[in-house]
Amino acid sequence: MRIDQKIIILGNEINYHYRKGSGDSVICFLHGYPTSAQEYIEVMKLIPERYSVIAHDHLGYGRSAKPLNHDYLLTKQADITLALYELLNIKNVHIVAHDYGTSVATEIIARDNEAQLNINLESITLCNGSMLIDMAELRIIQRLLKNKIFGPLVAQLSSARTFHRNMKNIWFDKSKYNQEVMHIHWELLISNKGKYVLPKITQYINQRYDNYDRWIGALKESKLPFHILWAANDPVAVVKMAHKLDQIISNSTLTIIDNCGHYPMIEKRVQWTELLINKISQV
Repeated sequence: MRIDQKIIILGNEINYHYRKGSGDSVICFLHGYPTSAQEYIEVMKLIPERYSVIAHDHLGYGRSAKPLNHDYLLTKQADITLALYELLNIKNVHIVAHDYGTSVATEIIARDNEAQLNINLESITLCNGSMLIDMAELRIIQRLLKNKIFGPLVAQLSSARTFHRNMKNIWFDKSKYNQEVMHIHWELLISNKGKYVLPKITQYINQRYDNYDRWIGALKESKLPFHILWAANDPVAVVKMAHKLDQIISNSTLTIIDNCGHYPMIEKRVQWTELLINKISQV
């Protein structure tokens, strides 16, 4: 696994993890908020060698650049994602998106519907992302951080202790919450003045309202094969969203992982990966 590779895309340094496989298809992971591609590191080790795998840190996240004057629009995150794939000559793509990443994915799907892509989307996996934003059970910390008045102050006052408390609360089996592993995510979050951009990246919530018709409309229009791979006990992206998405999307398969919280790729890594590969291999 080649980790922490750096590349300049649209004027900003983007960090990515990449492993070349023996086949033509690439599993492209899009991570969630407020973490980074680190959430997929152990999963990527479990993916069969016939698949190439890639996961990058979105702009403002992880080890990627965190410019203070950027607006962090999800449409621009999609620009960066597609530019990365083009620079690495990635053509046949299975997108696997979690949380924040699902909105980057829906923008890419909208462009696919408009025949704007230079890549071949082979399948889409959506995992615990509140695309149906009106159904989301937002946490207090999310509401505070997206507030343009209080957000910067809340971000500066945030600490490792509050981070772990909030993350542990979205785990199902809290006894299995690995504080050492999750502390890596905290360190990546605050690195490179990350607290200063945290309120800005949290505006993704409002962008989901602003772009609702385009992004949910894209899901309704698309004819791609979809896998809705959802943790049943997520207190934010609640499981009723998964069932609603299954109704909205014409060519979808729904898989529910019981007894699991918001980060199934961490909390139930092996089961989640097996379910993912089983579906992708059928495409």
